Amino acid sequence: MTDMSTAYEEGGRSQQKGRTRAALVAAARELVAAGRPVTVEDAATAASISRTTAYRYFPTRRDLLVAAHPEVERASLLPEDPPDDPRDRLDAVVSAFTAMIVDTEEQQRTMLRLSLDGGSGAELPLRKGRAIGWFEEALEGRVPLTEAELDALVVAVRATTGIEALVWLVDVAGLSRPDARELMRWSARALVDAALASPPPGIGRDRPSPPEPS
Repeated sequence: MTDMSTAYEEGGRSQQKGRTRAALVAAARELVAAGRPVTVEDAATAASISRTTAYRYFPTRRDLLVAAHPEVERASLLPEDPPDDPRDRLDAVVSAFTAMIVDTEEQQRTMLRLSLDGGSGAELPLRKGRAIGWFEEALEGRVPLTEAELDALVVAVRATTGIEALVWLVDVAGLSRPDARELMRWSARALVDAALASPPPGIGRDRPSPPEPS
């Protein structure tokens, strides 16, 4: 079923509506990055858009914050000319991933809070396993592991990286953000080395559905 905001945006004057939506998303990202609470009304005011119009695009605060999440538009984290070695490929992806997490930390923390709160509404990017896909892209076909073993490896890598790990390393362990990033990268490399020496136990996991073509 098409949700209300999508139905509205697919109507006439699509270019103008696209600009309006982009302005609301940009405003929300700026507010979150500044550490300020964000509502649909806040984003509308910051973008100089009427509240009534803003709610046509984003009926709830949750819808707006999901759209503003910085990972939504990223398809791959591999560099243009990726290395061949699986360790180096994964390190390049983890390095880019952890840099993005630190650069967008306030947005990431907001999305983590929403994910922990649960509830209905728009599907959260943290629950879609995008990082898992990026790590799989780096390693698939380059390590002598079964599909289930590779799945276990990338899940283990994801468990030691990302906003959840950053929050613990910075807030609890007291590390600086640069040190936290280096430790996450080290952990990912260590997991690959361990998996190549002794394959991890294969796991059965519900994989997220691929995004529908636009």
